[in-house]
Amino acid sequence: MSQQIAGNPGDKPVMSHAVDDVLELRKPHEMIVMMPRSARVTLTGRRIYSALLQVAQTRLVALPGMPAADFMFEAPLAAILRTTGSSGSERTAAKKYLIEMRSLEVDWESTAPGDGVKWRGFSMLSEVALELRRGENWVSWSYPPTIMAALRDPQRWARIDLDVLAKLGSYTAVALYEICARYRENPSGVTSRKPVTWWVDALSNGPGPERREWRKFKNERVKDAVVEINAETDLEIDLIEHKQGRVITEVQFAVRKKRQAPLQRPLTGEPVDATLVLRAETLGIREIKLEGLLKEFGDERVRAQIEVLERRAANKSLRTIENAFSYLRSLLRNEPATEGAADPRAAVPPVVLQPVPETPAPAPSLEGANWLREQIEAMKKEVAALEPAQLKRWVDQALQDLARKGALNAVISRRAAQGDVLHGLLGSAVVYAYADATYGPDWKVDRQLFDAVQ
Repeated sequence: MSQQIAGNPGDKPVMSHAVDDVLELRKPHEMIVMMPRSARVTLTGRRIYSALLQVAQTRLVALPGMPAADFMFEAPLAAILRTTGSSGSERTAAKKYLIEMRSLEVDWESTAPGDGVKWRGFSMLSEVALELRRGENWVSWSYPPTIMAALRDPQRWARIDLDVLAKLGSYTAVALYEICARYRENPSGVTSRKPVTWWVDALSNGPGPERREWRKFKNERVKDAVVEINAETDLEIDLIEHKQGRVITEVQFAVRKKRQAPLQRPLTGEPVDATLVLRAETLGIREIKLEGLLKEFGDERVRAQIEVLERRAANKSLRTIENAFSYLRSLLRNEPATEGAADPRAAVPPVVLQPVPETPAPAPSLEGANWLREQIEAMKKEVAALEPAQLKRWVDQALQDLARKGALNAVISRRAAQGDVLHGLLGSAVVYAYADATYGPDWKVDRQLFDAVQ
């Protein structure tokens, strides 16, 4: 039986920024150039395929290891279409194209000089299925193992923003942008120099026998694509033609990044674990303060001491913590930080807050941390099994909670509208809203641990 994964990201939290969250695909260099062999690929079809790759890559990165060969990804079709900038009116055409992807063969070629074809005659998808679930169309799909491996751990990749692809109105513009994006950071500032026939094939949506003469292809498609990319994307490109005598034989493009205004909040270090952000905010610690601690002490140490703080806050026999951020910072500054030191989760806070005599709070352990992760996974499964009307209730509650904490942004709102509500920061908020209301705030506390020490 094939394995499937729905909106939840699997066994590990998805790593993403709550503020500057974009739909970004790390597209392997081997998959930059797609040359159809058996049929034409539409603009909507290529956009959809990029969206499927992005969803799959996000899920693969979140899994603890490479899944089995029959692993199936799945997502609501409406959400995939919105991600690509397509409207609901294109749903019928999209469904038809998805079915055709299974038999549609393409050659994948690297843009590096002399590399040539990497994978020849690959089907775009190994398997695809469409089904109606509670009145909503869902698509399930899988890839050949080679593509799965490249997606999960690309050695070299181009950063592709799906929001940018959605702005481009022609197949040639999308194909050319993806090639040029691969050279965004290249010091040379130019793409590889390739024969004109190569560029016609790389930028065309039909098989080789339909190839147009370069002069006509340039005037009909390439010029407009260059104008569109320069107007709608983060790149500025220029066509460079090389001649032998009076004949244009080779082509390349100059690529420059546009100058952009600095971000309101510069991104530094690794992305913040969205689940960790939500856990900290539940304790009253704002994300911006959490990021400061992560930068100073590192993810693992902060995560361990948040678990200490969660258990301390859940112990009703102790006085309420007035300033959770100060308490967490004190835990971090007073824990052993050298190799071979005692378990930092057993660190004693600098100030003892009126413990009840002979009833000390239990020191958290690795077993307790694993218990909490198992609890969160159990809650995720319960939420994923809810009926749409029930799920909407907790999504609305999660949006209200995020708004109250100042963590709601346009990306989260858009994903909620698309029905993509079970991963990332929004997914964590939905799980916590459901679990707190259903089981009470103590669902995060291992009562057996407290009973054992008392």
